Order: sequence, then structure tokens, then C-alpha cells
Amino acid sequence: MSHDASWDFWIDRGGTFTDIVARRPDGALVTLKLLSQDAARYRDAAVAGILRLLDAAPELPRRIDSVKMGTTVATNALLERRGEPCALVITAGFADALAIGYQQRPDLFALEIVKPTALYIHVVEAHERIDADGTLVQPLDTGRLEKALNALRAQGLSAVAIALLHADRHPEHERTAAAVARTAGFTQVSVSHQVSPLMKLIPRGDTTTVDAYLSPVLRRYVDQVLDGLDGLVPAERLLFMQSHGGLAQANSFHGKDSILSGPAGGVVGMAETSSSAGLAQVIGFDMGGTSTDVSLYAGEFERTLESQVAGVRIRAPMLRIHTVAAGGGSILHWRQGRLQVGPDSAGAQPGPLCYRNGGPLTITDVNVLLGRLQADFFPKLFGPEGTDALDVAAVKTAFAQRAAQIGTDTDRPISAEAVAEGYLAITVESMASAIKQISTQRGHDVSRYALCCFGGAGGQHACRVADALGMREVFIHPLAGVLSAYGMGLADLRVTRERTAELELTDAHAHALTDLLKALAAQCSEALQAQALETVGRDLVYRLLIKLDGSDSTLNIECQLPLRVEHIRQLFHAEHARRFGFQAADTALIVEAAQVEAIGRVPRHRQTRLRAAANSTPPPALAEREVYCDGVWQRVEFHDRDVLSPGMRLEGPAVIVETNATTVVEPGWVAGINAYGHLLLERRGVMVREPHDHKHVDPVLLEIFNRLTMHVAEQMGVVLENTAVSVNIKERLDFSCALFDGDGELIANAPHMPIHLGSMGESVQAVMREACDVAADDVFLLNDPYHGGTHLPDITVVTPVFAQGDDARPSFWVASRAHHADIGGITPGSMPPDSRSIDQEGVLFEVFRLVQGGEFRTQALLERLTAGPWPARNPRQNIADLKAQIAANARGIRELEGAIDHYGIAVHLAFGQRGWRGAVGC
Repeated sequence: MSHDASWDFWIDRGGTFTDIVARRPDGALVTLKLLSQDAARYRDAAVAGILRLLDAAPELPRRIDSVKMGTTVATNALLERRGEPCALVITAGFADALAIGYQQRPDLFALEIVKPTALYIHVVEAHERIDADGTLVQPLDTGRLEKALNALRAQGLSAVAIALLHADRHPEHERTAAAVARTAGFTQVSVSHQVSPLMKLIPRGDTTTVDAYLSPVLRRYVDQVLDGLDGLVPAERLLFMQSHGGLAQANSFHGKDSILSGPAGGVVGMAETSSSAGLAQVIGFDMGGTSTDVSLYAGEFERTLESQVAGVRIRAPMLRIHTVAAGGGSILHWRQGRLQVGPDSAGAQPGPLCYRNGGPLTITDVNVLLGRLQADFFPKLFGPEGTDALDVAAVKTAFAQRAAQIGTDTDRPISAEAVAEGYLAITVESMASAIKQISTQRGHDVSRYALCCFGGAGGQHACRVADALGMREVFIHPLAGVLSAYGMGLADLRVTRERTAELELTDAHAHALTDLLKALAAQCSEALQAQALETVGRDLVYRLLIKLDGSDSTLNIECQLPLRVEHIRQLFHAEHARRFGFQAADTALIVEAAQVEAIGRVPRHRQTRLRAAANSTPPPALAEREVYCDGVWQRVEFHDRDVLSPGMRLEGPAVIVETNATTVVEPGWVAGINAYGHLLLERRGVMVREPHDHKHVDPVLLEIFNRLTMHVAEQMGVVLENTAVSVNIKERLDFSCALFDGDGELIANAPHMPIHLGSMGESVQAVMREACDVAADDVFLLNDPYHGGTHLPDITVVTPVFAQGDDARPSFWVASRAHHADIGGITPGSMPPDSRSIDQEGVLFEVFRLVQGGEFRTQALLERLTAGPWPARNPRQNIADLKAQIAANARGIRELEGAIDHYGIAVHLAFGQRGWRGAVGC
């Protein structure tokens, strides 16, 4: 069907608002924003918006070519546990496997652990067993299964998830069980070898349960949309965004692929619009009222195969989107001697204080007080009649009261503006830390990226977030306020398939791996062809999920057919070094799984070029207003974005206003418009920071450094978990990471194992006492209970950190403590019940120099691990895990040095000797 005679609708149905971008038959784009829930006016916001736009243009044909939508319907059903009641069929003896899960500890310090509610309400144990090698141990008892499923169907259940042991490789019993379920009358039958055909029962079972729980909800919503449009669009022209960033026809849209349906549109929109602006590497910064979503694009979508949402593990390709509880509605607190922002939010009701609904002080109020948001350039939607402007007077009064309270508590006068600036700085640091998690944590140099800003509140903070990260470009599309909806119209059709391989990466297995990839490619192509939509090109992308032999962390390596084994090996080692900061061991590589993605390129909206301005001078400003910049009130120009033409330049400080957004151009930044109407902000010169007063405890810096140092410890833990070999570290998370000052006193620790942290400082101080000639490239090991050790399997790795220009003694120490499965002894583990001396538990290290002159002392370590009467049974695993601890410490050092460089001060001097430790330490 020709686009010239019909409409296209691109929709993001969010939890609060539904955004609609429509391409009219004449090619013009129009937008609409509606509340997602308004029972008095409409049943569904997406349908209501479509009909409203059609009715507003009676002169145009009332024909729809396609509707492309992202929806949070399934996500909300999962969060609120409103999905379809379902049963779980699992191998007998494993009925509680999904409830038990792994031994991970999500909240170590919680006094009451509240586990998420299970998605299934009944468990049926299938009496069957097939071994991992395909050997039939016990035939499936179909009669027993049929009786159990018939009983559940009689109770009204219509959805069932089937996940049997080793079915990813040997699905025969699952196929039979699925046939029994359909015969019994179940309308939703999700089987794990189709939903998630990968090894590991727990994530495979969880993903299958999610699919059974959510797919019926999606089917009902699809029917609701089609009924509401009453034949205006054929069912095959209704498409939905999937979590991995590709569209699918409504009948191919499944529960497991729906979790990030809405946010994925924003990532696609970011990638496509920034590419048109000539930006190859961008970081998405989507700041809303409650939270901020961040993402990364560098020529291909960053994806993760395993995620956890609402306490449920999901193994399916998803765009890597990180969310932090920092938005315009984040509530401002004063407690524990620190300014704190969030994580609680004022939400839409009551909203920020300035919304005239009795709300608390929030980040939005900060921008109001500082003049960055002006009432006369903001929609008048407030008050009893919904026609009043922002309440600026109430904001000024509340901040004056907060400043007086802080001044009284600290015995240091502080202005309301300084308090507001402090809250703003803390918020910026929180968002910058979120961006680090999807960039530097994965080996990306964030300074090489542009910040793509969208969402209602993003433009107010974009320059400051970029400064906090050392980024020099900010990109804001004209449709930034509805970019997630616009992205639906720019997305391609995508189908992915994956399957367990578990083969060593060798020339001998290249043929088997090639056959597997070809089989998956055929499945993808068939699924793409079945969607019967026109495309302008089709591509196949082949990937192998590869890990080190003995490891459990895979890296996703793109490859070509025919497979070139040595080239793939080189790609793996290069990615490992980039991601984790060190070269992987030269050991066998295992292909855990193969994945193929089929992409159907669809025709997309072409942006029109605008006429360039005659000169670079912008038109007269809308107005000048007082804005608090660089510690003083200044007269700042406010400009209308709609009248800015390509080639015009605005020097900061300035504020650019538009219908749905406000962009603050900070001092040192320059704003320009390109040929497509995109707003591009560039950093000019080097940001100069004023020296801080270190004589007194600064409540703003206190909170910022608290977050920075906590981030350092958390990043150490991420590297350790991803690079370790043993189950104790990778799955049980039996490790801890912390940062210490030059005296060996604890500064900050990640929320890891409390028992490790209480005495780890003594281990650091033991290294300080016992080690001679400590150098920057030294690393020490100990587990001595007389020097802070807990039990011998808990090995502590300690690394000194020398501040620039100070080689006399370390300014900081970083340390990680991890439980090793076996370090010798009568039995593996710890504290054998019949042991009589500590030697019978394993080898004891006092202060052992593990790395000297940059060289890992492998031979000396092996001698210690194997010299006793009960040598360690797997010393190579000890070595691998110790190298992972060294890598974790190295990540901590890099993060710490980055924080010091960014603030231009030695952090350990920020508050004097005792002020820092007492205020920031645990």
C-alpha cells in the first residue's frame, strides 16, 4: 500500500502518558500526547489518539497503512502481578527449583527478606528424565501428566509453562508434554526449548513462565486495539516493538519479548536520528519525572541476554537500558548531615511543590528556584482549575526554610541558591554514575561519545551531565519529547533465534557450529518471511556466545560464514581486554550458544533539510530573565527553538524553550542548529572548577563523594563477578569489595558480604605493617585470621593506590575478599568438623606479594598452594579467581583516579583527616 494515500501511526503507550507521532498522507508529521489512563473519556489512549488525529483532518483519506507501537501493558502486568494465572510443569524432584533460584543475596542488609511473588500458582511434577547427553533415564509418564493437567484445566487455568531438565538439547519430552497440555484445553502453552533454548534450567524456566504469564495479556490488548480501530488497519499491519529493538507483527509478539517494548523505541529513535546528524557513537539520556533511562549506541545495539525484572529472571535478548531513580520528581531530603536526592519520587500526584498540589521539594523545584524554568514559558496546567502557572513563591519559601535548617544543623550559614545547586550537583552525579555503568563498565571511552538527550527533563541537565563525564557534545532532536514514539517509525523488523552449542572453539568443531548457525538462520528467515511485510533489504547477523573454559561469563562475538576460528579467537581476546581491562588466560574457548538475527529493513521517514540562516546571529530573544549561574544571579536570554534556523549559534549561558521541553545552555557551551533542525550543543574550552574549602565538612561534596566511592566499590564487584571462575564467586556472590584511605580505614564498601567487611581493614593495615617497599604495581594476598582474616578460604587481595605526585606512601588502598572453593585441607570448603589445627583447613597466607614489578608470581603461588600435606585440589582455579580479584582492584583504581581527576583535588583531603572517614565511611 502506498504511503502517499494513507496514514502511519507510531505510538509509545507508557505508564503515565501515551505519545503519538503520525505521518499524514501528505507527508507531514503531527504529534499528540494523552494520559494513558482516562476511563471517563476513552478505553484505550492509543486508539483514542489515532481516532482523534483522523477526525482532525477530515479532508485527508481515512486509511491507515500501519500502526507501530511500544507498550508497557505487559511490563505493568509483571510489576503489579496482574498476568494470566498459569501452571508450571517441571521435571519431578525440581518443583521448587525456580522458587529457590540461585544463592544470590539481593539485599544483604535487609532485616526482613520479602521474596517476589511467583508467577505460577500450581506446579506439576513431570515424571521423566533425560540426561545431558541424551540418554533416556525415565520415560515421560503421560498418563499421570494428563490427569494433573486436566484437573488444573477444570479449575479454570488456561496457561501453562513447561520446562524440563536438559530440554534445551533434548526436547522430546517437552514436545510430548505440550501436546498433552493442548489436548487438555490449555490455550497458552509455552515450552522452554522454543522460548529460551539455552542451557541452565533456572533462567530457562523463569523465561518460559514469563512468556506463559504475559502472552495472554498481550493477546487481549491486541484484540482491544483492533476492535477499537474497527477495521481501519488490518491485523497484519499492527506491529509491536520488542525488547531487542525490532518490530514484530502482533501475532508474533510474545510475553518474553515485551518487557522493554516502550523504552526500546527511544533507543531506536536515538540511534537513527543521531546517525542522520553524523554522530556515530551516542549515549542516550532519557530523563523523565520519576527516573532516568540511559543507553548506548556505537553502530550496533547494545544488548543483554539475561535480565532481572520485578524479581524475575528473563533470558531473552533485550536492549541494554539502565534505569536510575533520578528524575524531575525526585524528592529532596536533608538527613544524616547530607543533602540527599531520592530515590523516592513525588510522581504525577502530588508532583513537585511548584505544581500547586501540596507536593514536596523536588529537582523540578530546584530548576524553578534557580531560574532555569520560568513560569511564563511553562504550560499553565496547575491549581484547582488546571489553568494556573508554576508556584514560584512557594518554592522560594520552602528553599529558604531548608537553607535555614541546614545552617542551624551545621552551624554554617548557607543560601537557598547554594542548597539548590547542591541538590542539582548530586542529581547530576547520580545520572553520570548510571551512564558509567553502561559505558565505562563495558570498556567504552565515554569521552568519545555524544550525549543524546530526550525526555521531558533531560535538556535542563544535559550540559552538566556531559561535563561530569568529560563529554563534549549534546544532541537534541526536535521530537525529543516524543522520541520513543518516533523511534517506532524508524525501527526494522527483527527476528532472533539462539540455541545451546557447548562446543570448544576449534577447527574440528567449525563444521558443527556452521551447521548450527545455518539452521538458526533458516528459522529466522522463515519467521521473517511469515510476517509478509514489504522490506527494502534483508540481513543476517551471526553471533557466538563464547567463554573461557571453566568460566561462566560469555562474550557476544559477531562472526561471518565460513567461520574463521583463529579470527574469532582474536576478536574474543580483544573484547575481553576492552571489557575487563586485562588479557584473558590463553586457555580453551567454549562456544556456549549460537545466535542469529534476521533484519528486515523497512522504508522509513526521511527528514527534510531546512534552509540555512543568512547569518549565524539568532533573532532577538523572547525575554531576559534572572538565572543563577556560576554562583551569581545573571541576566540570561530565553530563545524560542522554533525560530532558530540552521547555522545560528547561541553562546551559553542561555535557555532554549519549546512546546514540550526546556534546554539549558550552560556557560562554556555553544548551541547550534543543523540542516535538519537538530539542536547540537558543543563544549568550548576546558571546564574550570573552583577550589573547594577543605576546612569544613561540605554537605554537598559529602554526598557526591559518598556516591562516587560507593560506585568505585560496586564497579569492582561487577568485574569480579564477571571474570571469576568458581560458583562461590559467580553465583553465590560470596565476595566483597571496598575502598580504604591511606591509613587503612574503610571509606566505602559495596553492599556485598557484611562478615567480610568488618575485619578487612585490619588485613589492609597488616599489609601496611608487614610489606616493605610497596610499589604502585604490587598486589598482596593474605587470609591469616590473626590479620583480619575470617576463615582460610576467604582470601583478601590488597592493592595500593598512589596519588599523582605522591610516591612516598599509598594515598588509598583497594581490597577484595572472595571465598575460594578449595585451598587445601582435609576436605574442600572450610572448617572440617574433625580438624584439630588450622593447617588442616588449608594453606595459610600471612602477607604474600602476589604481584611484584607487574608480574604475577605464578610459580611461588603454586608452591604455596601445593606444598602442604593436603594440597589444593584445583590450584589453577585459585589462580584464575585471584586474577579476577586483581582485575577487580584495578577497576577500582581506575574509577578512583577518574574521580580525583574530575574534581581536581585529592579526594582524601576533601574534609580533613577525620571528617572524611567519619562522614563517608560505613
